Amino acid sequence: MQKLFKKLGYHFKDTSLLTQALTHRSHKPEHNERLEFLGDSVLNFVIANELFVRYPGMTEGKLSRARANLVNGEVLATLSTTLGIDQYIRLGQGEIKSGGMKRKSTLSDCLEALIGAIYLDGGITVCQQVILSLYRDKFQIVESEGPQKDPKTTLQEYMQAQKMPLPQYHVINLSGKTHDQIFHVQCLVDGLEINAFGQGTSRRKAEQSAAQIFLTMIEKINET
Repeated sequence: MQKLFKKLGYHFKDTSLLTQALTHRSHKPEHNERLEFLGDSVLNFVIANELFVRYPGMTEGKLSRARANLVNGEVLATLSTTLGIDQYIRLGQGEIKSGGMKRKSTLSDCLEALIGAIYLDGGITVCQQVILSLYRDKFQIVESEGPQKDPKTTLQEYMQAQKMPLPQYHVINLSGKTHDQIFHVQCLVDGLEINAFGQGTSRRKAEQSAAQIFLTMIEKINET
């Protein structure tokens, strides 16, 4: 894995952490989901801190949207592919046959797990350096185009402007196989007779989908 170490700019002291980070739950019980949980939190903190320092004049809302755009599944999957992580992911036979090593959700989750492993192995300072190195070119997008609003943020801001309660999201169902689940989420706002339902390969994606559908329903109501 020297090629991966070189691209990361980091060599693991405890290689068992690396192995676990690259292990999908379809492969064996000692999978990477706990590391993914940790890595997601570390990534959000590092990116939020960097945005806060880089853009002192940026409002809280714009900072939130910029962070959301930098840590979404698409960006993580792209970074994961650039690192060549798909060559090292340990998958069960069913996942391999279904093309799991190229699935964006698998790639993005694996990168978050890898970040969690680096944090445990090397500490926050080293982990921050690795993350910012990976994101070096991504901040140029923020500077040149500015962050785009995601549906959840847009809906939240709309409700705040209308002095309405904030949207609530509830997981109402999980479908699919254990290692390839689809989340079904309901979005509602107290006081509005609107129920929007979205789905996605993660809770975050399902919530974004539900928020977008909710916004579309509001637009149709306002047009009438």
